[in-house]
Amino acid sequence: MRHNAITRFLMLVSLLGLFGCGKSSSTPESATSTGANSTASAGRNQKAGEPVPAPKPPIVVEPGTTIAVTVDQTISSKTSNPGDHFDASLAAPVMVGNEQVIPSGARASGTVTVAKSAGKFKGNAALGVTLDSITVNGQAYPVKTTAITESGKGRGKRTAVGAGGGAAVGAIIGALAGGGKGAAIGAGAGAGAGTAGAAFTGNRDITISAETKLHFQLKEPLEIRGK
Repeated sequence: MRHNAITRFLMLVSLLGLFGCGKSSSTPESATSTGANSTASAGRNQKAGEPVPAPKPPIVVEPGTTIAVTVDQTISSKTSNPGDHFDASLAAPVMVGNEQVIPSGARASGTVTVAKSAGKFKGNAALGVTLDSITVNGQAYPVKTTAITESGKGRGKRTAVGAGGGAAVGAIIGALAGGGKGAAIGAGAGAGAGTAGAAFTGNRDITISAETKLHFQLKEPLEIRGK
């Protein structure tokens, strides 16, 4: 009996020893695993905390650059009023060096600055428009451009009034007088140096038809944020 009791006691001690060793051996493994996870987590946090690269500097479109747009709707000295807005799209891309800064088709908007119907003010009709904003990559950029102002003096005369005060006549006069589709008006449109547009004066009102191409020039730098 006593021998059996001693045997059982020794077996119990052996089992307890084995259990303790197994538990001890698993602890370093667990600690190692935990340490590895902590290191990986620290690495991830370090990457997340790295400084964000600085954005590219804006691209500057210099004053004097021609902005050609095609108007969406008809603008008339008879039906339009000063302050009316019109929509347009770029008829040609705007380039700075070899880089395209504003794509063709970009949306733009403008304002009617002058609208005097024929028969008023001694019979002289007048119409003026300017460009206000251009949208690039979903961002609307305000712009300041030369105004295209059409007016005339004297009955039945055809006069092209330029931004610099000069005058020239040509095919574009008929486009304004009768509203020719696809006509080109404004600086760089073939109306002569310093010419911003053309007008048919006298009894007739001035009309810029839908799909007419207008050429404006920037008066101030336009900064386009880099992609």
